[in-house]
Amino acid sequence: MTEAGPTGDDLVEMLAALSNPLRLRIVAQLAAGRDYVSHLARVIGISRPLLHMHLRRLEAAGLIAGNLELSDDGKAMKYYQVTDFSLHLTASTLAEAAKTLTTPDPTEGPGR
Repeated sequence: MTEAGPTGDDLVEMLAALSNPLRLRIVAQLAAGRDYVSHLARVIGISRPLLHMHLRRLEAAGLIAGNLELSDDGKAMKYYQVTDFSLHLTASTLAEAAKTLTTPDPTEGPGR
């Protein structure tokens, strides 16, 4: 991300991650405060393996961050929280982000 906002590639990744209803629910749940995987899976109502897949996608997009912690009884627990991100989409913001895209335009065919 740049100071002016996300690059085109970052924006595509963020919007793609948020386009899934389960991932949107995960971000909404984490907006209320950090949570650990097992509890988050129960609250969202999905299996832990499916949750892990969605968490990886959100983390790769820079929308959440996870860290491993030890509980009082010595059990390793992975906690996630929302990162400090802000998306304000306007036509001019999208136009600026588009200028920085490094992925090829699929309508132009292979190569540029």
